[in-house]
Amino acid sequence: MVELYGRQLTHRELRAHSGMASQFGGVRLMELSDGVERGIRMLEFRTAAGLRFTLLIDRAMDIADCDYRGQAIGWQSPAGFRHPGLHEYEGEGGLAWARSFSGLLVTCGLDHILFMNEVPADTYAYGPKRTVSHSLHGRIGTIPARLTGYGERWEGDRCILWAEGVVQQSAVFGEDLHLIRRIEADLDGTEIRLSDRVVNHGFYRTPHMYCYHINVGHPVLEDGSRYLAPIADVVWAAHSGEAYQKQGVGYRRLSGPQFDFHEQVWQHELAADADGRQSVALVNDRIGLGFEVETRKDQFPCLYEWQNLQSGQYALGIEPSTHHVLGNLAARERGEMIWLEHGDERRYDSTFRVLDGAAAIVATEAKIRAAAIQPDEDYPAPSGNHLKIRGR
Repeated sequence: MVELYGRQLTHRELRAHSGMASQFGGVRLMELSDGVERGIRMLEFRTAAGLRFTLLIDRAMDIADCDYRGQAIGWQSPAGFRHPGLHEYEGEGGLAWARSFSGLLVTCGLDHILFMNEVPADTYAYGPKRTVSHSLHGRIGTIPARLTGYGERWEGDRCILWAEGVVQQSAVFGEDLHLIRRIEADLDGTEIRLSDRVVNHGFYRTPHMYCYHINVGHPVLEDGSRYLAPIADVVWAAHSGEAYQKQGVGYRRLSGPQFDFHEQVWQHELAADADGRQSVALVNDRIGLGFEVETRKDQFPCLYEWQNLQSGQYALGIEPSTHHVLGNLAARERGEMIWLEHGDERRYDSTFRVLDGAAAIVATEAKIRAAAIQPDEDYPAPSGNHLKIRGR
């Protein structure tokens, strides 16, 4: 059944009330046509519950803007949704990624995440290529997808909005990794379901690292918003030491926009529920609105919290990751790098969920606290205990 404006309707009944289901929600293909965004293909999802979000086909099918009943959820940076043809991967010493950084979801990978690294290229069996130079957060986020399908699908009396595509990160004498991405939402739903598969199509033994940079903006983020997570341990803080409390913002309660704010990043060790799921949320109790990210511990064993409270760039990032913040070289040295042989794949199944109203926020907080109760202080001392990631 589809819940539509307070009524439960069958497929037949919904069809009787309109000429097309797209009157109430659907998926629409369009193209941006001005400024730095010109030429980007985009899919717009709309649900009858008031959830709207867009996928940038030409930027790894990442999620650009997202809103719920007119209230913004996703963050938009000053960089805009820049066309990938304008991107310079190795520009600014590897930091040019920030000139293409915007949106609710920015995917990082497929063979590198985090800061710049020069890593061995010996697995590619090509003498002149002794190392691979990686820029910030890897290449995948600015590679266009091949759109393989989109639309509405009925399963009995349930209507599912969907899109699917393939993003290929490939090089001669290098990696040949494919990201197969599928995104779904119910016609009457308030959640986004993201299913990714990363497959090695090449015949070299290839490293794999993966991270979602999920960026929430105002009004979910504002002075007094709360960060909720089943934190078993505060592992690391980029600003620890003398600067730990300097800016007056701890991990669990956010401030309003600040001038000259220096980004703060935390790594938290999360506890999963009995089914292996872990949820993190940002909630605004004042307006009764929140946003939850649910992932699997066996797929994303690490989690970062990114606080960019700088005026004009105001955002909170939730970053599930396959690896510790220690980076690419450390992952190799610690035996934690994921190595994919030909045909090997890794799967990632996540749900992004709007929390509408105080009752939804309370229920989500109770679910998170059932897994682990987060530290009841703003500045818990980082343990430095990066637990060994096994099964690689």
